[in-house]
Amino acid sequence: MALFKINNNIVKKILTKDLDLEKNLQGLFENNLEEILNIVFLAHEYSTSFGGRIDTLGIDRTGAPCIIEYKKNQNDNVINQGLSYLRWLLDHKADFEILCQNKKIDIDIDWDSPRVICIAESYNKFDLDTADILPINVELLRYRIYEDNILYIEPENYQKVKISMSGIVRKTKQDKDKQEKLQKTFSIEDHLKKSDEKTKKLFYKLREKIVALDENIREEPKKQYIAYKVSTNFADVILYRSEIRITLNVKTGQLNDPQNITTDFTKPKKGHWGNGDYEVKLEDDKELDAVFELVKQSYDLNK
Repeated sequence: MALFKINNNIVKKILTKDLDLEKNLQGLFENNLEEILNIVFLAHEYSTSFGGRIDTLGIDRTGAPCIIEYKKNQNDNVINQGLSYLRWLLDHKADFEILCQNKKIDIDIDWDSPRVICIAESYNKFDLDTADILPINVELLRYRIYEDNILYIEPENYQKVKISMSGIVRKTKQDKDKQEKLQKTFSIEDHLKKSDEKTKKLFYKLREKIVALDENIREEPKKQYIAYKVSTNFADVILYRSEIRITLNVKTGQLNDPQNITTDFTKPKKGHWGNGDYEVKLEDDKELDAVFELVKQSYDLNK
């Protein structure tokens, strides 16, 4: 994407610049992992028992283990590499739990929703085809470095498609069990089961407004909530029987809440589902516009 700088009504294109990919890319992300991806850094070049090293190991604010691999040159097969590390990690949960204890991480680990994140300047057709056909979600992020030390990050757009593999490969029960073990999937319907009809209709109205913000917004049902994200989550929606609660990925003090309808989880500090320091409740249509304005603030801060 081209970026432009405006100065006294004069527009000048900001040029991209190269980064020493071998080490600087990984170091840049690891030193700023929480700011960039809302992930807590755990380990650099984490050794596995089969000899491989996970580029970056972390845990997000919802407790999901995060494997991050960087594509430093065109031939790196980071997607398959990340999946191999994921399989290893799920067979060595105790090692990860000890690492979190040593780092004094006070987050319950969510083994149902591990994440594999790939970061690259660009992806080729083979990368995208691989990500498309996989039965689990692999997050592909593209970055650009611009003049004036501007970092730009966006998700690589690809449409998840379901392809019938009957006649191509026959899966045994053992194969299906391994697939399920890698990453458990949840659906919107799983969450809607908790709610009455009024709340369901209210959710669909909120959902329509959120996804209309940006064609790149992804909706990802998790175990405890439904995430809405671009490069990182900006709203996490939790459905209850007669209300909706939305966690906003905004740090305390940064949200403009003129109607004072949010709860700040840091005052006093308490645990919660989702990302960010604020929560807002939605129970009725008349509250929808005010709540959505807060969601849009979080989107603007995280897009």
